[in-house]
Amino acid sequence: MTVEHDVKNLDLAPGGRYRIDWAEQEMPVLRAIRDRFEREKPLQGMRVSACLHVTTETANLMHTLQSGGADVVLCASNPLSTQDDVAAALVSHYEIPVYAIKGEDTGTYYDHIKAALDHQPHITMDDGADLVGTIHKSRRELLDDIVGGTEETTTGVIRLRAMAKDGALMFPVIAANDSNTQHLIDNRHGTGQSTIDGIVRATNLLLAGRTIVVAGYGWCGRGIAMRAHGMGANVVVTEIDPLRALEAVMDGYRVMPMEQAAEIGNIFITATGDLNVIDEHHFRSMKHGAVVANSGHFNVEINIPALQRMSVERPRLVRPYVEEFVVEGGKAIYLLGEGRLINLAAAEGHPASVMDMSFANQALAAEYMIRNGDSLDAQVYTIPEDLDKEIARLKLEAMGVRIDNLTDEQEHYLSQWEEGT
Repeated sequence: MTVEHDVKNLDLAPGGRYRIDWAEQEMPVLRAIRDRFEREKPLQGMRVSACLHVTTETANLMHTLQSGGADVVLCASNPLSTQDDVAAALVSHYEIPVYAIKGEDTGTYYDHIKAALDHQPHITMDDGADLVGTIHKSRRELLDDIVGGTEETTTGVIRLRAMAKDGALMFPVIAANDSNTQHLIDNRHGTGQSTIDGIVRATNLLLAGRTIVVAGYGWCGRGIAMRAHGMGANVVVTEIDPLRALEAVMDGYRVMPMEQAAEIGNIFITATGDLNVIDEHHFRSMKHGAVVANSGHFNVEINIPALQRMSVERPRLVRPYVEEFVVEGGKAIYLLGEGRLINLAAAEGHPASVMDMSFANQALAAEYMIRNGDSLDAQVYTIPEDLDKEIARLKLEAMGVRIDNLTDEQEHYLSQWEEGT
C-alpha cells in the first residue's frame, strides 16, 4: 500500500530511483553513517519531520534516517526546488510520505508544511526554519513531544537566533549550517558551483568579460565570486560588513555600494539572507539587459513587487526561468527563477559529493539531539567539533587522502609552556 503523499506523478519514480542511486555513489560519508545506523538503530521510534529541498541528495539522507529507525516525513523547503521524480521515488520505493511538487503555489506550500507537522515530530529538520516558525506561530500543541531540531541553511539560523534572542524559541536546535564542513565545503564550493550552474543553464550566457555583482561576501558569496572569477568574469562585491568587505578587496575584487554597482553590472547575484538587497532605485540605475538572480533561501532579497510596479509592459517568459520586465524607456531587466534560489530553481542544486558532508552533519546532529536534547536549553547550538572532524576524516578517507598524526613528542610540546626558543 502506498504511503500518504502529495507529489506530481508516481509514474516518475523509476527515473528518480536511478538518479538517487547515482547521487549515492558520490556520498560515501553518508553511506558509512547509514551502515552504522542500520546496525545500531539510534533513531528507533523517533518521528522526524523534514522540510528540505527534495533532491537526490536529500533522498539519501531520508534513507539514512529511515535506516536508523526513524519514522520520516518530508516536505519541500522551497516551491521551486523539488525534483518531482525524486519525490515520486521516495514514496514508491522507500515508502516515505512526501508532500512536494515543483512549482507549487504558496497555499500548497504551507499545506505541505502542515501535513509534515501532522506527523507530530520528535525531531524537526529544517532548511529555512519554516517548520520551527510554523510550530511556534500556530502549532504550539506539538511542543510537548519535540526533543529538538536541526537547521541546514544560513537564513534559517538567522531566524532561529532571532527567536532565541527574543526568548521565543521553545526547544534546542543544532545549526548544522555552522559546522566547518558546511561553511568551507557546502556554502563555498557547493553554492559557488551550483549558483553559476543555474545561471548558465537558465540563460546560456557567456560569463567571461561580463561584470558580475555579488551581493554579500559570506561563505556563499565567497564561493560565487570565486567561481565567477574563474570563468573570466569581472567580479564586484557589495557588503555591509567592513571585515568582509576588506577580505573581498584583499581577494582581488572591487568593492562598492550596490547603488554604484547597479550602474555597471551585467549579472547580479544576491546571497545575503536579507530584505530588498536589490531595490527599486537599483533597478532604475541598471543597464538594459541586466540579469538578476538570487542565491539566498528566500526570494525577498530582490524587491520583485517594485520591479513589477515599474514594468510598463506585462512581463513575459522569454526562456524557462527567465522573465523579462520592460521598464520606462524600454529598458529590459531579466529576473531568473522567480527570484528564488537559482541553483535549485534552474539547476539541480549542490553536487552530491558536497551534500555528502552537509547531510552527514544533519544525520549526526539528529542522533546527537536524540541523545542529548533533554539536557540542552532552548538555544541554537553548533554541531560538536569532534563530529565535524569525524565527517572530515571520513571524507578524506573516502577520497584516498592521508594526513599526518602528531608524534608523542609533538603532543607533549603542544601541551606545555616551559620550552621556547
